[in-house]
Amino acid sequence: MEAIGVLLACPMSPYLEQELDRRFKLFRFWNFPQKMEFLKENSSSIRAVVGNAMAGADAELIELLPRLEIVANHGVGLDKVDLGKCKEKGIRVTNTADVLTEEVADLAIGLILATLRRISECDRYVRSGLWKKEEFKLTTQVCFLLSSVSFLGQCF
Repeated sequence: MEAIGVLLACPMSPYLEQELDRRFKLFRFWNFPQKMEFLKENSSSIRAVVGNAMAGADAELIELLPRLEIVANHGVGLDKVDLGKCKEKGIRVTNTADVLTEEVADLAIGLILATLRRISECDRYVRSGLWKKEEFKLTTQVCFLLSSVSFLGQCF
């Protein structure tokens, strides 16, 4: 049985590349300077494309891969995948949606705290020695703000 060909659109983590290489016939697209020539020679064995936010599968690439069954995007966005062409050809498209949702929410809370409490400004104030010469201005209390937002939520 012929090994399934996977076209890796751009470099990824070493672990991912190693696992794909172990399980499939992996083609690292960036290693082929003559891309059209490479595709003509190998298009019949490529059944999957793995991309990310930097490189994916546009309409031209999809047309050149007659046995393409899936485009797997290693990331949350699909900007580099021609979804219309994939739908037209019945090609499955996957991504890692929601993989970073909690991390983004955590960072947003951290940025809100840092902004309201002026943490970066406070750090510069202390490091520069200004604390010996002048007082630092009061900042916004986060608990007061959150209780106000909670109250507004109860009104609607």
